[in-house]
Amino acid sequence: MDSPGHPWRTRGFAALAGIVAGGVTLGIGELAEALVGPRTSPFAVVGNTIVDRTPEWLKSFAISTFGANDKLVLQICLGVVLLGLSVLAGLFQLRRPPAGLVLVAVLGGAASAAAMNRPASSPEDLIPSLAGVLLGGTALWLLVRELRTRPAPARGTRASASAGSTADLGRRRFLGLAAAAVGVAVLTAVGSRQLGQTVDDVLAARGRLRLPEPERPAVDPSPRVRLDIPGLTPFTTANDEFYRVDTALEVPVVHPDEWTLRVHGMVERVVDIDFADLLTMPLVERMITLTCVSNEVGGELAGNAVWLGYPLASLLEQARPDADADMVLSTSVDGFTAGTPLAALLDGRDALLAIGMNGEPLPLDHGFPVRMVVPGLYGYVSATKWVVDLEVTRFDRASAYWTDRDWAERAPIKIASRIDVPGSFAELSAGRNVVAGVAWAQRRGISEVEIQVDSGPWQPARLAAEASVDVWRQWSLDWDATPGRHTLRVRATDGDGEPQTDEKASPFPDGASGWHSVVVEVV
Repeated sequence: MDSPGHPWRTRGFAALAGIVAGGVTLGIGELAEALVGPRTSPFAVVGNTIVDRTPEWLKSFAISTFGANDKLVLQICLGVVLLGLSVLAGLFQLRRPPAGLVLVAVLGGAASAAAMNRPASSPEDLIPSLAGVLLGGTALWLLVRELRTRPAPARGTRASASAGSTADLGRRRFLGLAAAAVGVAVLTAVGSRQLGQTVDDVLAARGRLRLPEPERPAVDPSPRVRLDIPGLTPFTTANDEFYRVDTALEVPVVHPDEWTLRVHGMVERVVDIDFADLLTMPLVERMITLTCVSNEVGGELAGNAVWLGYPLASLLEQARPDADADMVLSTSVDGFTAGTPLAALLDGRDALLAIGMNGEPLPLDHGFPVRMVVPGLYGYVSATKWVVDLEVTRFDRASAYWTDRDWAERAPIKIASRIDVPGSFAELSAGRNVVAGVAWAQRRGISEVEIQVDSGPWQPARLAAEASVDVWRQWSLDWDATPGRHTLRVRATDGDGEPQTDEKASPFPDGASGWHSVVVEVV
């Protein structure tokens, strides 16, 4: 019951009880996750389920708005929601017991259902959610019971003082229990980090790793592939600036000593390799531009890097795929899948099982220790990070994560071009200005880039040298700008002579199209 003099204080303690109980739930869940397996805690399974079930339009909005921070935003939002529900559980348990415990049980049921609906789930995946909810609910019951338990005040003139001292004693006991519960939550969270494979462990292993010299190193491109123009996208994208788009709420932590890959399915021979095997194989180094299918026209979800890895064609040749196979279903350690046309892995392009990026081991958030890199295909059908399984199969027998959500099965990268300089709504001085950007059409290359000012004629831009057909190409144009507001447009033509279409299309279901434009003010 509420304290007659300070009802708000009792409700505040009840809200605190809910928050503490929520902390116990998450802490116990993290500890159980360390014992059961990664990505099985209540927070992880609920968050990953939200990622899986989010409508396509909302995913596209999140990626276009927040870019690589979309998962961080989701985690913050999920944390705020859980905080609010924890407060409600405390208040419900105070006012209408056992309503708070019922709410906790409902949330636990939702987390349990999410755990069982994850890819390759097993009954033990329920343990973190069930253990967390059981002990979190117990903490809530004990804490709110202290708030509701008030001995009757003494008779006579000391009644008021006795009631006050009794209330103070109850609050002290409540705070003592709350402190103990917080201690349990903190200790279990810390303990989970000690029991489980930590990010620090994997970072240390990555730091010790020395990449072998490639048998076929990448040819150092001529300086003529780079244009020295302020504001222009660098020719090579630094690892910490390379875009990241994937379905992992938390970056999977995979120790190279524990990594294995199996090639199986419609093959004559099953092939199993581990990381030590991969390091002894004849590796090649190639510069390849990757592009995300979620990239809007003029967007920044594209990057160019030097990749070190083992040719996927050589690995598949060891397995000897059946003649009627046409797809390779790759699976990440977190259950994500991608369906890649088998022909794209065997047609001579530099499709790699990559372990290095720009001269160093893959960063954790780009797939360490091993990922796929396939030039000419959007990443959702080819660039599986943290890859652990390759099943040779057929498109009519298997489907993948994004194709189950109605994205196109086969996704060749479309011709794209972008204006980097000047930026949209930039203010320029009249006279000579530079317009510059990048264009790409992996596997075909770029043969021409043209710029249009307002509705004037298309003007050919100066192209930097071509590093390869799998790498983007920088371009520039000297423009004599006149005062006023102007619209600049860009279009490219690929190496096969196909022009970039002006037909506007959103990224769904097979990539955006249209001409990028910027509006500038010349004074």
